[in-house]
Amino acid sequence: MRDGSQDSQTVIGARMKPLTVAVKALATDVGFDLVGVTTAEPFVERSETAIDRVHDGFMDGLPWYTKERVEHGSDPANLLPGARSLISLALNYWGPDPPRDEGPPRNQIRGRIARYARGEDYHEVFARMVADFADRLPHVVGRPVATRWYTDTGPMQDRAIADRAGVGWFGKNSNILTSIGSWVVLAQVITDLDLEPDAPLKKTCGDCALCMDACPTSAIIGPGVIDNRRCISYLTIENRDGIPVELREAIGDRVFGCDVCQDVCPVNRKAELGSAYSAFSRDMGERAGPDLMSILEMDEEMFRQRFRGSPVKRAKLWGLKRNVCVALGNIGDTRAVPVLTQTLKGHLHHLVRGHAAWALGRIGGADVVSILEAALVVEKDQSVSSEIRSALAIQAFPTLEE
Repeated sequence: MRDGSQDSQTVIGARMKPLTVAVKALATDVGFDLVGVTTAEPFVERSETAIDRVHDGFMDGLPWYTKERVEHGSDPANLLPGARSLISLALNYWGPDPPRDEGPPRNQIRGRIARYARGEDYHEVFARMVADFADRLPHVVGRPVATRWYTDTGPMQDRAIADRAGVGWFGKNSNILTSIGSWVVLAQVITDLDLEPDAPLKKTCGDCALCMDACPTSAIIGPGVIDNRRCISYLTIENRDGIPVELREAIGDRVFGCDVCQDVCPVNRKAELGSAYSAFSRDMGERAGPDLMSILEMDEEMFRQRFRGSPVKRAKLWGLKRNVCVALGNIGDTRAVPVLTQTLKGHLHHLVRGHAAWALGRIGGADVVSILEAALVVEKDQSVSSEIRSALAIQAFPTLEE
């Protein structure tokens, strides 16, 4: 599939304007796996769709994602006056999971981190590459070039650009699916260059709905429609509140992000090692399956040292500990009881204490009942007290958990 796509691109490239061929060759030389070009015309239809998602509440919890932001970013001329062309760049980061018998010692309890977040922050990796590409454009073109670029950090609709530029097509999980799979991150360069646009791909997911069926929290409520409020990636990364009780069990051992909809996607069955794998996946064993109990014992300095340069820092330490409590409750290993008890007794953030109580309730046992009862006597926060009472109720009436 990949070889055929490359041959097709070679034939198409022979018909392109020399300037477009040169720009695409530069993208390949810098290290991007896919490159496509489209015009700088506004993305009217995609803008309307995104605004509908905002109005429907599907973007709740992301206060920065507003109607005004969507409208502003949907017209490239708002971001670069004189914009003529958009260059969509994709970087493949796929790599295999480490064998389960490798990584932390057996006396540790491991969780799971999304594949893209196991190494250096992709924004940083990508930014260096895109900056290099933009800096070298004038030398290829032979004149100064006005550019503005984004690596998932600005108002542009990166997937809409990739779709129109022929880099990939929208999957039912709302990801961009490409000839090399969906394990790609996207960047966009707005330029004043008059480049020859690529045609959008004439591909769809057809009748396939594997991602919709596999989503642990049923966040994919329709083809290409994600309810952000149910998505595990949102719940474990951007969410600054508690994780809804009814969704906690479905999160499993995931403490930062989720890959399920990509894991089951047929376009990824022949995924090849990505060019960005080494940067995105350093310290693979520990980053892929972090020791959960040690995270609960971290202070801020340890957190900064352990996750220096990592996307995981976006969750903040208290948010990561909240997620870890949920994972430990789902795993149900009694070895976690002491560290969860200490978290319930002493953590400053009420949400972490509340989720620790939930986790203890899931693990259960006579000792846990005594721990929860003692905590209830001294707890001052009503939300945490409510979590403790719910955990105790589960011990008294186990069927309440079903």
